Amino acid sequence: MLGRLWRHAWASLYPARRRLSAADLARIEAEVTRAESTHTGEIRVAVETALPLKPLWARVTPRQRALQVFALLGVWDTARNNGVLIYVLLADRSVEIVADRAIAERVSEAEWRDLCAAVVRGFQQRQPAEGCCAAVRGVAEHLARHFAASGDRGNELPNQPVLL
Repeated sequence: MLGRLWRHAWASLYPARRRLSAADLARIEAEVTRAESTHTGEIRVAVETALPLKPLWARVTPRQRALQVFALLGVWDTARNNGVLIYVLLADRSVEIVADRAIAERVSEAEWRDLCAAVVRGFQQRQPAEGCCAAVRGVAEHLARHFAASGDRGNELPNQPVLL
């Protein structure tokens, strides 16, 4: 517990805004925009530096926090129930993919874990945008396989990455 508190306090000194440049954020947004042209799903990317003290004290796991962010960003509220959140918690060096029910029933947890590993590798290699973009492309492949684009589908959620 103390180790995790220390990691989150230390991570707060170097927030996500300093790890992802404006160019990185624009690149991720462009990748989401491009990816969403191939399917009817919605993809959101959220990067959180560290958890506040209260959730840390309550021992909120990265998965639990990802589910909270999924709800906060309204990723669950898409017309076809096929929204996907790529959530990065920097302090825990953790990546979670949360998929709404229509896509979650078609893609295995192992496939999502493989995409999470791509994001982790990107951050480890000091190429966070590349890691996030690789995950976006992977999510898009799954969505395109099961929810191919059809006509003008609109854009239900913003494509910009969210820094928390």
